[in-house]
Amino acid sequence: MIDIVQILTAIDDVMYYPILIIIMAIAGLYFTARTKGVQIRLFPESVRILLEPPDKEGSVSSLQAMLVSTASRVGTGNIIGVSTAICLGGPGACFWMWLMCLIGASSAFIESTLAQIYKQKDPEGHSYGGPAYYIEQGLKKPKIAFLFCIFLIATYAVGFNLLCSFNLQSTFMDYPFYNSTTPVIIGALLAILTAYCLFGGGKRIIKVTGTIVPLMGVTYVAIALIIILLNYQNIPSMFMLIFQDAFNLKPIIGGFAGSCIVYGIKRGLFSNEAGVGSAPNASASANVSHPAKQGLVQTLSVYIDTMLLCTATALMCLSTGVARDVSVSGAPYVQNAISTVFGTAGPVFITVAMVLFAFTTLIGNLYYVDNALIYLNGKKKPSKKFMNMFYIFATLIVFVGAVIPMDAAWAMADITMGGMTLINLPTCMILGKIAIDCLKDYEKQRKTSKNPIFKASTIGFSEEELDFWK
Repeated sequence: MIDIVQILTAIDDVMYYPILIIIMAIAGLYFTARTKGVQIRLFPESVRILLEPPDKEGSVSSLQAMLVSTASRVGTGNIIGVSTAICLGGPGACFWMWLMCLIGASSAFIESTLAQIYKQKDPEGHSYGGPAYYIEQGLKKPKIAFLFCIFLIATYAVGFNLLCSFNLQSTFMDYPFYNSTTPVIIGALLAILTAYCLFGGGKRIIKVTGTIVPLMGVTYVAIALIIILLNYQNIPSMFMLIFQDAFNLKPIIGGFAGSCIVYGIKRGLFSNEAGVGSAPNASASANVSHPAKQGLVQTLSVYIDTMLLCTATALMCLSTGVARDVSVSGAPYVQNAISTVFGTAGPVFITVAMVLFAFTTLIGNLYYVDNALIYLNGKKKPSKKFMNMFYIFATLIVFVGAVIPMDAAWAMADITMGGMTLINLPTCMILGKIAIDCLKDYEKQRKTSKNPIFKASTIGFSEEELDFWK
């Protein structure tokens, strides 16, 4: 009998090593060099822009667009993904996760700037867009844009939601009541709640969770910090362990696909999505006077996700010194770490956090899917009948995710996300000069203390070529 899990894992391994690791590293280093380290050099400017109001009252601000993309990024990957990387790849995965965050933030700048340059205007004067639009207009390759949308739907409606559902039910594994039927019950409840919201009945639930989740994120970081400080004596040895493992060549060479390098890059990419092509869908909706503004703001979202939330999980777990191996990978490792300080209340907190993170991620993922479906339907919203059928399908995926094996859930998410990245990053490299010229124009105007205003002609376009900037 064919082992589907083995096939998925084999595809996953080849896709990330050597293909994606090489492409991501080349793209990130290329963008970092060409922009002179924009993600670090203009960090203060990114923070300043974040606080600017939108150019037009009632439109989406830079902050709001960043929060949409951050809401999708921040989720179960910040807890389960980091735990899995450390348990399966080793503590050195943290270093490679940090490095890819710093390099990848430059890719996030390029993709979001391109989304702004090529964005479209709707009848109400608001904007929309994303990779499909800059692939179609910039590369003149509508078939590739079509393929990107297929991968996006496969990623956010299938891969990520399978994994999100699995990660949520895995947080109950250490409870006494957990048995073979628990995943089925949790999957069914989560599917029903998701369906209720998708079919229009859960607006209040979405609003409440949308308010609670940022507070939960801050609380999570605060609790992690408390645990780290209470284990202050372990901090020097913890960082030594991270760096020693990151450069321990023997296990890396012995099994590179399962090494800390690959796990750090995989889980870092899954969590912050820099270069994947998801955030540009939200970035295109921001009303800013210059495309480079939103590119700069999106670099902050990558930092918030990886440097703050992922690092909080990693250091909290490692500072406690609790046992780590395959058997506790995922939620149990984090729950064991937090229980060393907070006792039985710790795992309960992680469960509550996971429920909130998972639910908002499930709903947020489908925002990106709506964008892709509109593009595939000739840039028109699909019929209500079609959307209802799609929502039923999305609900079933949520249920299935809770009952499939862990390896299958991770492999599906990795493969579909990898497909998006393999289309988006090469596109960004081909069109990169446009975003870099846009950055140069922004910096030139800022040097004269002006509020930069974008004109298509400054980077070699006519007004007719860029729909929104006429």
